[in-house]
Amino acid sequence: MTQEDDARDQPLPKGEVWLIRHAATEWSVAGRHTGRTDIPLTDDGRAAARALAPRLAGQTFAAVRCSPLGRARETATLAGIDLGTPRTTFDDDLLEWDYGDYEGITTPQIREQRPGWFLWADGCPGGEDADDVGARVDRVIDAACAVDGDVLLVAHGHVLRVLGARWLGLPAAAGAHLILDTGGICVLGQERGVRAIRRWGA
Repeated sequence: MTQEDDARDQPLPKGEVWLIRHAATEWSVAGRHTGRTDIPLTDDGRAAARALAPRLAGQTFAAVRCSPLGRARETATLAGIDLGTPRTTFDDDLLEWDYGDYEGITTPQIREQRPGWFLWADGCPGGEDADDVGARVDRVIDAACAVDGDVLLVAHGHVLRVLGARWLGLPAAAGAHLILDTGGICVLGQERGVRAIRRWGA
């Protein structure tokens, strides 16, 4: 996990893999680490989720995998995704990074206790580090690549950033370089036999 993968050895998707980060919550707006705490969307977040619907119109997904947390489910539903069909799986591997002792607090607050702390290098006591999250998203990627058609993944900021890094065969911690705002859409695919990013956060 800490080494780059050989791009030629990666399983390839049979279609595109679309990612959606859930829309805004009170904690995401405040910069509080929101892992397993089930915080609902704000009114602005709900409006942003509804605004995703036209961008997804006409797109057919052979499979949908969604974090079981309410903010991801609500975003998907408001964006026009029917989560009640057999094609949908609620996948614990798409849960947000487990922040352990740092759940609900901000990076500046953490650095008051632990100067220089950096999530991607240091992880969270009582929670996960980047490679723990990477092991989860590798399973998600394998499942997505096995689907005959396009796949939609609806989840959270940090777990999707790790997924983007692992899609490229990079170490999980390389997700630090892939910023993804709330309500962001990404499209992953392949080109000439190598996995690639078609769109990130646009």
